[in-house]
Amino acid sequence: MEHRKRLPVVDLTDRRALADWRPAAPEVIAEARRLKEAALLDFGLNDSVVGSWLFAKCPHQIATTAVDTAAVVASGDGTCLLLFNPDFFVGIGLDGVKFALFHEARHLVHRHLFADQELRDDPVFTLAAEVAINHVGLVRLKQGLPVLDGKPIGIEPAKIHALYREDLTAHGLVPLEYRDFVDTDLTVYTELKRMKHPPVPPPLCVHVTHQIPSDQETVDSVVSSTLLNSLLAARRGNSGAEQELLDLMGRTEDGASKAWDRLGAGVLRGTTAKTGKVDWWQRWLVDVLGSKLREGERLVYPKKRGAVLAMLGHEPMLSRCGPVRDKVLVIAYDTSGSMPQGVVDWMIELVGGIDGVQAHWLSFDGVVMPFKPGERVLGGGGTSFQNVVDYVEGKSTVDGKHFEERPDAVIMLTDGYAPHVTPAEPDKWIWLITEGGDDWPDTHTPPMACHRVRPVTGRPSR
Repeated sequence: MEHRKRLPVVDLTDRRALADWRPAAPEVIAEARRLKEAALLDFGLNDSVVGSWLFAKCPHQIATTAVDTAAVVASGDGTCLLLFNPDFFVGIGLDGVKFALFHEARHLVHRHLFADQELRDDPVFTLAAEVAINHVGLVRLKQGLPVLDGKPIGIEPAKIHALYREDLTAHGLVPLEYRDFVDTDLTVYTELKRMKHPPVPPPLCVHVTHQIPSDQETVDSVVSSTLLNSLLAARRGNSGAEQELLDLMGRTEDGASKAWDRLGAGVLRGTTAKTGKVDWWQRWLVDVLGSKLREGERLVYPKKRGAVLAMLGHEPMLSRCGPVRDKVLVIAYDTSGSMPQGVVDWMIELVGGIDGVQAHWLSFDGVVMPFKPGERVLGGGGTSFQNVVDYVEGKSTVDGKHFEERPDAVIMLTDGYAPHVTPAEPDKWIWLITEGGDDWPDTHTPPMACHRVRPVTGRPSR
């Protein structure tokens, strides 16, 4: 039977068209949204850190009957959309919704990030992907396939393995045991290709029944950021995140070792990237800075439009116009500690490569001393974080001058050994602690962004 992918009934990147296509009843949509939110909450608390982060990075989560089940698609504007059929979600209940969302998250990670287009076009690989992903869902979520109207929805891995074993045995070949059969997508694919007649039942997953927009740059960016945040959770002691990532690495390792190396994920298994240029804290810092230095907007009074509105009797109003200003970044370097020079050099290169940022460099021990990159930095007597806080917040002066800017982010390069402080805006402070230092900001109340650093040899690949 010829394997064809249906065309979607509407443009799956058109949010308005998706919402307007034969909408479900309002009470059904409300219940579907409740189930979706409950499932995402369960992911974050118990089941899938990767799934939780991934769907958190889908700013538009749309109830639509234009898809039969659920899907994550690249929207074309650098973000992803989560689409879900409200009737389907209500029909399968909370456990079914969790399985469906977990399934879509794994599709986005496994197939769009790591699989070649040639494989995705092969119906046997389509089946292999469904088998591998559903197996992981059954194991990790500790539940069966979603059930709709009394019937399981989706590919049952055990049934496919039984057909595979029967086919190979009939032709005098030795089949793999189930555990080895479902090891990775490619393992399942390779074994199914050994069959005389591979089973290719029509899967219900929207990713393999429709031509889904697959902007690779967007998908890579969203998935990499998701895995990065999950890796941070694992490094901070979240055992669920660590177990999930180790399992994911094992199932994609052959085809994705470079991607995992770029994330610095090998540290979970006590290994490092072969290039020697990837350091986890660097990727973490880039991600944190990216969230704190986003473009903003400012409010202005449009004079010409305002005059017209005034003549028509309307109240004056403000309009949004362009970026607020260049972002202000403060980097404070503890000269009394043991900060490796390579870290400072890397930081100078990083900050110099960020557009629209005003960088202010401070060195400090017992006092605060502004400097410019390349200048000799002196110090050695005592350490006071409070002096840095007071200067950055405009409460004290250096050489009789106040710091007149309002920083968007403050990076502290230090060993952490000094009396603790609580800045007025702790969410703007980022602490990089040398190896062997005191990472107290991580457990401070309120907590602040904090990570350990070590000497580096180069910028991380993006």
